[in-house]
Amino acid sequence: MRTTPQLRARHRPLAHWRLAALLALGGAVVASASCSQVAGLALAVPGTEQPANFPAMVYGLAKNQPDAAAFELGKTLFYDARLSRDGTVSCGSCHQSFAAFAHPGRRFSPGVGGQPGARNAPALQNLRWRQHFMADGGVLGLELQALAPLTDAHEMNTPLADALARLNADPAYQRRFAAVYGPGKIDTPQFLRALAQFTASLTSANARYDKYVRHEAGGALNEQEVSGLAVFKAKCSGCHATDLFTDESFRNNGLDRAFARDSGRAHVTGRAADRGRFKVPSLRNVAVTAPYMHDGRFATLAQVLAHYDHGVQPSATLDPLLRQAGGRLGIPLTAPEQASLLAFLHTLTDQEFLTDRRLLPPH
Repeated sequence: MRTTPQLRARHRPLAHWRLAALLALGGAVVASASCSQVAGLALAVPGTEQPANFPAMVYGLAKNQPDAAAFELGKTLFYDARLSRDGTVSCGSCHQSFAAFAHPGRRFSPGVGGQPGARNAPALQNLRWRQHFMADGGVLGLELQALAPLTDAHEMNTPLADALARLNADPAYQRRFAAVYGPGKIDTPQFLRALAQFTASLTSANARYDKYVRHEAGGALNEQEVSGLAVFKAKCSGCHATDLFTDESFRNNGLDRAFARDSGRAHVTGRAADRGRFKVPSLRNVAVTAPYMHDGRFATLAQVLAHYDHGVQPSATLDPLLRQAGGRLGIPLTAPEQASLLAFLHTLTDQEFLTDRRLLPPH
């Protein structure tokens, strides 16, 4: 199996990330907070409440208690390009708030030296509800996820030790970490938990669809959108399940017949049965996160629907849901069904999330 240098580089550090997770569990200092204190943070720190139409959090509040100072510290780290090897790329360079923290218009985001990444930059939203990270699920845990782009040679390309050294050499960071975690050297657990304070806050739960299912003001859907919801439930919800609009599974959705460039989940498991399988993405804010798929091959949602209707490619690992009676592949969608689906997908756009000033770069 041939893989690209970018994907080989991304796969190698997994054992290191798991070790870092153990360090984080054993060495972090976490401030406690009562339920009333957490509720009081709502105006300062987004994402501290459980949406009524969401399943239970995976990364619960108790794992890294919300704290206003820690949130602001994590936000500063997220937008700080000095953490990259050459000081030109931050997390926020490829994950932009107005596009649900995706990188609109970019198939592959440029990293240090302008090198393109291996995959399309995903939206960052509702991360508290995720178990696996990366398109191949190669990272387990929200805190650990930050190490992937930081150390990847084609993204920020900074060894963890170098990043920590830069933070410890900065008096402002020293003061801010000490204010949150107590005096002492800035270490891996503190760094990862501070970043997670920000990324865990990226909650999108106030789209028009959410207000519709919660019977709240501003939640009206028109006839075409309701029709699109019915089509979605019948033909799309098998993978894009719950109001997170993903079942967190890994599936081959028929993009290719062979997987020489990127074999997906098989990079992690080594199993032939996982070739071409990628994590099912959430469809929240999907109207603003183009291009689509792990490699950004589709520029529009209309192209995505056309793929499912008549573009699915056969392979040994193709998902069974895309095999129809009579040998047809894909999900048959009439023109009216596609139009209504597109209308419904736009109801998943959460303008409150996309315009939340608390998530913008610090001044």
